[in-house]
Amino acid sequence: MHVQEWLETIPAVSIYALVGLVIGLESLGIPLPGEIILVSAALLASQHGEIDPFVLGACASAGAIIGDSIGYAIGRKGGRPLLAWLGGKFPRHFGEGHIATAERSFEKWGMWAVFFGRFVALLRIFAGPLAGVLRMPYWKFLIANVLGGIVWAGGTTAVIYYLGIVAESWLKRFSWLGLVLAVLFGLTSMLVLKRKAKKAQEVVRDVETVGASE
Repeated sequence: MHVQEWLETIPAVSIYALVGLVIGLESLGIPLPGEIILVSAALLASQHGEIDPFVLGACASAGAIIGDSIGYAIGRKGGRPLLAWLGGKFPRHFGEGHIATAERSFEKWGMWAVFFGRFVALLRIFAGPLAGVLRMPYWKFLIANVLGGIVWAGGTTAVIYYLGIVAESWLKRFSWLGLVLAVLFGLTSMLVLKRKAKKAQEVVRDVETVGASE
């Protein structure tokens, strides 16, 4: 069933809770389609008056901020062993190459890696836990986390909602287009990160090989 059609079958309050929960779990470090759920819910809000876009955006923002904060706390407490454990359980998402790529981003951009990571599908999973593992000062993380969560979640909701209102005559086609664009954006960013992660993993292996030979 189409995501938006499925959302139409549940009450508005459940949609708010579902959006906040899915985005929160994704931000916590669990790979879930938070962006697709948010886009679908925002499109649905533009069609049905009982779904308040402001409440929807607030729930999405809260889920993003809270999820990232919990991820930060878990990463700070678990440290490197946590990343190693996650790498063993979810090699496609937490492999050595992926982690190395994310670490370079944090070393280069600092707190802004948390902010801009909110807009990249795969980095949304890493931002909170990795910031905790790298022991980024919490006040820096909190500022970037709050700003990133509000701009991404609130901004996405507002843009999709108002585009849906303006394009009411072709809303059904737009709903498909919006979801397709969201999926394509997510897949493209994931492929780019995977390519970088693969290169980083090769560098790590080369370094380990040189170290072993010495």
